[in-house]
Parts: sequence; structure tokens; C-alpha cells
Amino acid sequence: MLATMILSQGVPMILHGDELGRTQQGNNNTYAQDNEISWVHWDQADQPLVEFTASVVRLRKEHPTFRRGRFFDGRPVRRGEGEPLPDIVWLDADATPMVDDDWESGLRAIGMFLNGNGIRGRDRRGEDIYDTHFLLYFNAHDEPVSFTLPSDEYADAWETVIDTAGVGADSTALRASSVVDVAAKALVVLRAYTEPEVEPDHSVAASLAVLTHAQADRPAADPRSDIS
Repeated sequence: MLATMILSQGVPMILHGDELGRTQQGNNNTYAQDNEISWVHWDQADQPLVEFTASVVRLRKEHPTFRRGRFFDGRPVRRGEGEPLPDIVWLDADATPMVDDDWESGLRAIGMFLNGNGIRGRDRRGEDIYDTHFLLYFNAHDEPVSFTLPSDEYADAWETVIDTAGVGADSTALRASSVVDVAAKALVVLRAYTEPEVEPDHSVAASLAVLTHAQADRPAADPRSDIS
């Protein structure tokens, strides 16, 4: 629930202490409660929850996809290659875009595609804002649900950045149309995968290795060339 709120559009509707595990024992209005119900018990802070919340907040801060300044309208967005895709697409478990009747089917597991090219906003310099694409899978069932990733029309591959079931982020590429298992009562966030850039190695050791390799490849001199 906490990750869902933080990654929702608009102002995250969370209360101070939520990141510590402070529940107010279910009381949503403690203004008249000057007791243990409203106090912040710093010594009981849930440190893993604090760290998890920080990672989700960081994801929101780094990606304008989660901080749009305009409402979604579902219109196709032009892009460099392929057919245009809407700024948001709701997907069922088999990667089929949902239709109106699907919302009345009692479905308790859905996917959401956020188009990084469909933000339709400008930065402080007046430049168009673009971001990477994201997929979010919500499973409200009591059992795990297997989701099929959408076709390569959406992205060639995806990587897991958040799994509220406690599974750490995984940079392993998940190919389009493959299957992702989402645990019961869990949220999984995936990001369109891009190959990591390889930084050039300018160290002395690397330079010496290149020099040694070059010398090894150089043809040996003909000893007869020194005979006069």
C-alpha cells in the first residue's frame, strides 16, 4: 500500500511516521489523542521499512513518469519507431489491454503500462520531458498470479526495480512476452531494460595491458636484416 501511494500521480497521501511503521492503531484522527496512539515511538522504528520507503521515494524523484503535471488521456503518443502507444495502458494478466467490461469482472490483479514518451510536460528550460517506460503489476489475490509481459511493441525487455514481496531488485533482462510471477498482496515495478554502458578503463594497468597486447601482435623482426 505504501509503495502504491508513493508512486501514484499527484501528492503522495502519506502521513509522517508511515515510513517507520507507525499505525496509530488504525485511528485516522488522533488530534485529540495525546497518548501512545499518536506518539512516534522512535525506538520501535521498522528500519527495513524505512529503507524500503526511501528507495521508493528515490524512484519517484528520479523519474518524472510518476510526477506528471497533467492527467492521463489515453491518447496514442508518437514515437520514433513502431505504432504509437497510449500514455497509459491497463493490462490483464495475459497482457491484453483491458476494456470497460473487464472493470466489472471482479478482477483482482491488473497491470499498468506508463509511457515515458507520453508525459506531455516541459522542464524549467522549456524542453519536452521524456522518461523510460514502466510496468506496474498489482496482485490483490490471496495467491500468486502469473502475468505475461506485453509484446516488444512496448519494450524489448524489462528489469525489476521493486518487488514488495521482499525480493530484491534484479537487473536481469526479462524478455517481452515472458512470464512474471507476482506474490499474493504484492506490487512489482518493472522498468524498460537498457544495456548498461561500459565505462572505458583509463587505469595504468589497462594501458599497460593494451601496450603488451600490441607488442605481442607485432611481427618479429627478420634477424637476416642485420647482416651487412
